[in-house]
Amino acid sequence: MAEWRRARDPRRGQGMDVIGKGYRAVLYAMAGIAGAMLVWLMVSVVTSVVMRNAGLQPFAWLFTSSEYAILYMTMLGAPWLVREKGHVHIELVTAALPPPARRLVSRSVAALCVAVCAVLAWKGGELFLTNLARNDLDVRAYYFPKWILTIAFPISFGLMAVEFSRFVFGTDLLHSGEAGIHE
Repeated sequence: MAEWRRARDPRRGQGMDVIGKGYRAVLYAMAGIAGAMLVWLMVSVVTSVVMRNAGLQPFAWLFTSSEYAILYMTMLGAPWLVREKGHVHIELVTAALPPPARRLVSRSVAALCVAVCAVLAWKGGELFLTNLARNDLDVRAYYFPKWILTIAFPISFGLMAVEFSRFVFGTDLLHSGEAGIHE
């Protein structure tokens, strides 16, 4: 019955398409920002080295921005990597399993990943709210509110939980069944 309605009214289901496209745009934007931060890390390290070799003291904000960029690069790029199966994993056991057992193991591993990411998102959210409520500061060369760092945890781990859940409930599996190390 639902398929008949969808065939009769092509606008049905478009809302989910818009949400899906928006979600993918967010993931790809986060990955793009992570890539830009990788470029910034290269620029800041080269600048620091050149300044030191020239007998100058590198700017304090170069170190701080590099440290923040390492965290954000990791957090912002991780959900996209899950989506693209870009993380490194070894499939020696799953490749030896028959397809029904491989599907079960793959979905179970993905479900465990969802649970871990959900817990980390929850705890990261608590940490963010605590930092916000206490007005905690990251004291280095400059004073920055700590929530600027910890906001990345609930967002990133929450999106990773969503991405791993695609492998639990969707048609695609986390494990391909091909033996070896995959990147």
